[in-house]
Amino acid sequence: MGLPMLGNEIHVWYVFSDRVTDAELLARYEALLSPEEKARRERFLQAKDRHQQLIARALVRTTLSRYAEVPPGAWTFTPNAYGRPEISGPIKTELRFNLSHTRGMVVCAVGWNREIGVDVEHIERPGEYVHLAQRFFAASEASHVASLPPDRQSDAFFDYWTLKESYIKARGMGLSLPLSDFAFRLEEPITIAFSGSITDDPKTWLFRRLRLSATHKVAVAGRSSGDDVRIVTRETTPLK
Repeated sequence: MGLPMLGNEIHVWYVFSDRVTDAELLARYEALLSPEEKARRERFLQAKDRHQQLIARALVRTTLSRYAEVPPGAWTFTPNAYGRPEISGPIKTELRFNLSHTRGMVVCAVGWNREIGVDVEHIERPGEYVHLAQRFFAASEASHVASLPPDRQSDAFFDYWTLKESYIKARGMGLSLPLSDFAFRLEEPITIAFSGSITDDPKTWLFRRLRLSATHKVAVAGRSSGDDVRIVTRETTPLK
């Protein structure tokens, strides 16, 4: 079962998806998928996207099986009202998970009986970061990005972006939570403040930034309820 201790921990498992190329291993991944997952994967037009989706589903299934006596292929999932998949079987469990993937990396966060969210972004892509921050972020965040020298703007932008994505994913409500209605301060410990339509208690949340490679930034969000939560990261290759 691997790592059964999850009470005050959030475990973050990650795989460099571009490095998983063994045909036999990929075939084993495909055998784990449900018919719905297979159909969803086939709707991707590009091979790289089908590959990424296969790695993502294999990572979720094999990761959950580290914490429960359930074969990876037996897990079933049901989307909530906003489309986030949640465990529906074959057992009742307090396990919670959240998945994110971007070019070259897939990340799965697992916790026990707590809201969790994770986001990973590939940071080596051009963008109008000041414009994007002004369009989507809270005013204080956009002002911070704009105040930085050009060579530091992308770094701050992705810090904010991954944190904001991790929070809305932890809440499981998607973009029904406007990105401009909550704001982060990047100084440690990272804090969040709410405005507008969002009613939540900022004291019940913890946030962590992770740098899992030179080109990937990750943020983790977890409902803390006052406990001292530890983030544990582990690189993996499913079924190896």
